[in-house]
Amino acid sequence: MSRFNRFGPGPKPKVTETTGKGVVYVDYKNVEELRRMLSPNGKIYGRKRLGTTAREQAMISQAIKRARYMGLLPYTSATL
Repeated sequence: MSRFNRFGPGPKPKVTETTGKGVVYVDYKNVEELRRMLSPNGKIYGRKRLGTTAREQAMISQAIKRARYMGLLPYTSATL
């Protein structure tokens, strides 16, 4: 069975979280979520692929860069 139905692909998973006050943020310590936003070579996927807004994409890239600096994510793939 195809993953597409007659209405198109299903909804994309939400990337951002909201606090109790309604502030949107991306946590750099949530490595499993951030790893899904990277290609196998370690590149950050674009907005069209992730289905995010420009503001969310900026927060995602900042969180990935912080996680890389802290050593939680690799800068490149280990199979070079």
